[in-house]
Amino acid sequence: MHEHETYDVVVLGSGAAGLTAALAAAVEGARVAVFEKAELLGGTTALSGGTIWVPANQPARAAGIKDSRADGLAYLASLSNGMILPELAEALVDGGPELVDFVEQQTDLRFHLVEGYPDYHPERPGGLPRGGRSIEVGLFSFLGFEEWEDRIAGDTRRLLIREMPLGGGTGALEPDVLAEREKNRAEGLGRALVGGLLQACLRRGVHVATRTRGLRLVTGDGAVTGIEIATPDGTRSVRTGAVVLATGGFEYDADLVRDFLRGPLTRAIGAPSNTGDGLRMAMRVGAQLGNMREAWWAPVVSLPGHRRDGARNGLLTARERALPGSIMVNGHGRRFANEAANYNAFGGAYHQLDASKFEYPNLPSYMIFDQSTVDRFGVFGGAPGGAVPDWLERADTLDALAGRLGLPAAEVAATVRRFNEHARAGTDPDFGRGDNAYDRFPGGRVLDPESVLSTLGPVETAPFYGVEVGSSALGTKGGPRTDREGRVLDVDGDVIRGLYAAGNVMASPSGMVYGGAGATLAVAGVWGLYAGRAAARDPASGARSPVLSERSGS
Repeated sequence: MHEHETYDVVVLGSGAAGLTAALAAAVEGARVAVFEKAELLGGTTALSGGTIWVPANQPARAAGIKDSRADGLAYLASLSNGMILPELAEALVDGGPELVDFVEQQTDLRFHLVEGYPDYHPERPGGLPRGGRSIEVGLFSFLGFEEWEDRIAGDTRRLLIREMPLGGGTGALEPDVLAEREKNRAEGLGRALVGGLLQACLRRGVHVATRTRGLRLVTGDGAVTGIEIATPDGTRSVRTGAVVLATGGFEYDADLVRDFLRGPLTRAIGAPSNTGDGLRMAMRVGAQLGNMREAWWAPVVSLPGHRRDGARNGLLTARERALPGSIMVNGHGRRFANEAANYNAFGGAYHQLDASKFEYPNLPSYMIFDQSTVDRFGVFGGAPGGAVPDWLERADTLDALAGRLGLPAAEVAATVRRFNEHARAGTDPDFGRGDNAYDRFPGGRVLDPESVLSTLGPVETAPFYGVEVGSSALGTKGGPRTDREGRVLDVDGDVIRGLYAAGNVMASPSGMVYGGAGATLAVAGVWGLYAGRAAARDPASGARSPVLSERSGS
């Protein structure tokens, strides 16, 4: 039945990287198929906030924010530690505004500024402490698109990032606003991004199949000529002129995690389909690997139950650990990092090795906060002064809380005493918490964003709360090396004809850096655009020229 199944371009994976690649190839006139291994579409993108980090972007320019290509490049270079290839940094910064234009021209999505969201290292050269580089798509309506609504991963969220506590909002909508969004089946965040891209792909005639896993690349005369896939009906080969790998990272494969990542990963939090399929396929045909030790690190709290995609529930702790009245300690009851640092940088604290004891002393770690944090800000989605989740440990004294967490009470007491003394004075001589705009951002939306007291506050108001925090990652960021067009390179640096990669499956152009909110999706989208376009233009793909009247998929 499938004997003559042939496409110009086959894309493996349906997150932002895969769908952007598919759309870009289809716009070029290619006949495209998207094969998604999981039952649900969208990958980790569908679980995300849907934000994209783009220096010198169009919404920022319209808002009068001063930014430039040169500042974006200077910022990345200042954080590089020698791991960012300059030509790929240029491709990333140049491709951001191009991606914005492409998405707005070819889909119903429109980008908006997440006002005030600082870069993650705003004190570095070229950094923007008052925001301007993090943008998000607006609400996407699933009206007329209901058949795909439940086929996308993630939970329905009728909010934008800027309406959530982390982005400056309350996280609650007025009843009439919520009712209107429900009526319009309007959603924000990652599911909106996936929905808009998927809708545009289908309008362009892209074939989309779930429960279809790429197994191995078919090659001939030194080029990729097809892909072997597995479906519930069996295994078969599909002929194609080009394959775009967009299968995500390898964080759910214990062997790959052990062999490649620079430090421990307690658990993953992205799509559970990220088991390294694309990495293995690329390795089999001689791909050069890069950036394999790195991931988009994040401290994560594990919750009871499972998500729709089958993975364990979990929450990032990006906001709560930065609020006044909150600290983090290791299993020895001691602070070990600036709690308010961005989650990727904070993840590095988990990888510090005690050379004498040969252990990672900061795992496990624990977040402790007091009632003042709850009263002033609300935690984990709750309103200020509202309910506290029952999965948190709580006690009337710090000593009792330490006991429930299995921590040495005397060390915890000494740590909190020292922290409180300095917090009252508005200083953190140990870790510099509050020294930059990003540290102060979560609390500064309620308090004074220029004051360190937006992040520093004593832990002293009973009751006290605590929870274990693990070392996690939004995804890994190592894999086959590509050029700036997304073409995969072999171990000699030559192009492997017919093979492309985008997103977390590739060697990330950002090295160990997480520039700001949305940096993950920026890499996915920019290289999805590059790779899809280049794959369609590949002489072997046989893609026809695009028809100009098909612009925007109408």
